[in-house]
Amino acid sequence: MSTRIVSTEPPEKAASTVPFHRKISYSLTDTAGNLLYCVISSYLLYFYTDVFGLSIGIAGTLLFITRFIDAIDAPIWGILIDRTKSKYGQSRPYFLWLAVPFAVFMVLTFTTPNWSESGKIAYAAITYIIAGILYTGISTPITSILPNLSTNSNERVVLNSFRMVGGNVGFFIATTFTLPLIAFFGQGNDQKGFSLTLVLFGIMAIIMFFIAFADLRENAAVKTKSVPIAKSFTAIKRNWPWMLVVAANLCYWIGLNIRSATLIFYLQYNLDSKDLVPLINGLTSLQLISMVLIPLFARKLTKNTIMIIGLILAALGQVVILMGSTNLTLIIAGWIIGALGSGFACSMPFAMLSDTVDYGEWKNGIRASGFLTSIGSAFCIKAGSGIGGLLPAWVMGSTGYIAGKVQTPTALSGIQFSFIWLPFIVFLIGIIPMFFYKKFEKNEASIQQDLIARRS
Repeated sequence: MSTRIVSTEPPEKAASTVPFHRKISYSLTDTAGNLLYCVISSYLLYFYTDVFGLSIGIAGTLLFITRFIDAIDAPIWGILIDRTKSKYGQSRPYFLWLAVPFAVFMVLTFTTPNWSESGKIAYAAITYIIAGILYTGISTPITSILPNLSTNSNERVVLNSFRMVGGNVGFFIATTFTLPLIAFFGQGNDQKGFSLTLVLFGIMAIIMFFIAFADLRENAAVKTKSVPIAKSFTAIKRNWPWMLVVAANLCYWIGLNIRSATLIFYLQYNLDSKDLVPLINGLTSLQLISMVLIPLFARKLTKNTIMIIGLILAALGQVVILMGSTNLTLIIAGWIIGALGSGFACSMPFAMLSDTVDYGEWKNGIRASGFLTSIGSAFCIKAGSGIGGLLPAWVMGSTGYIAGKVQTPTALSGIQFSFIWLPFIVFLIGIIPMFFYKKFEKNEASIQQDLIARRS
């Protein structure tokens, strides 16, 4: 196996501006991915405990172990993409190849077999791992294709904003309509409702991935030649901006997954307001405001500053929710503040990762866009999902949570700590790496000019 190293041959002339219709097509990739994957981040822990029938301890451990195993495949997918040569491009063909398998295994993940407990644990592990592997395979090219769509850093920010808006649409549909659709399709049978809801989402996702495949073009791809696989890791060597982005992005996804996974528990057991889950989840779509504003903010502020603002707002939202206690108005206000912060914090790492690919090429002579972006995006998302599922499960399990029962005061305190304080702490930790990233960001323009000179 091998990755790619930049050749001395002149690259093909590539337009720096991407047509509007292709920006829309690019956004559909994340709409499709989030439409399916956000059901996992928001409802899988609840599905395993209250629908599938596993204990909170087993469910949390299962989420962590399967995610840990699954996360290892991120750099492998990155290397495969870096080695891909096809008439369709380097990253683009994966939208065609993996759309159907990904949708099928997402449906299987939310299907409950009539098996013994040990059989169900094995089934859950296998389907979840395969679904996760396929998600990495189809989400990694969403990020790795970005440097190949345009050579212009500002255009990449715009493209990334389109992607984030599209992803937000997928998130809104998944988190807002999942429970109502489960009730509609299941008619009191949540096992049936979950399966049929995922079938509907799967068909929608397949259509969107196919549209993106048909329309996108990798016009800014750099000509490369193959080198031994060990060179993939050389792309990381001395690429400290990439390391900082990965650290901050991982913290964000851990905090986000904790908050998303525990919302339904907090509303159902602490506030006796499970019916509010679709409404509050739907308010997350307000992060679209932040995503749309990013290109405007980027004209005045550095990327790391925007990322810090996002993480601060996300943490502040948790504080407002805590102040609200049982006051739904304050809880909703806190959720909205956190959503606005998420809009910034979710978007910026994807744009920064493209710049760290350039830095890796400039510093080490190797352009491993698939390898670097797969770890920086897919690995962080999946590892964040695993850790974000494990931590609250451990806290809730240790404080006595029992699915479907009236919870003790200690168990309710465990749910509250998991929902409010755990995300708050993790979001603040994620700010630290961004204070060091600004040193690199000051040199982006000169690095781009140097790379252009080298390639020509």
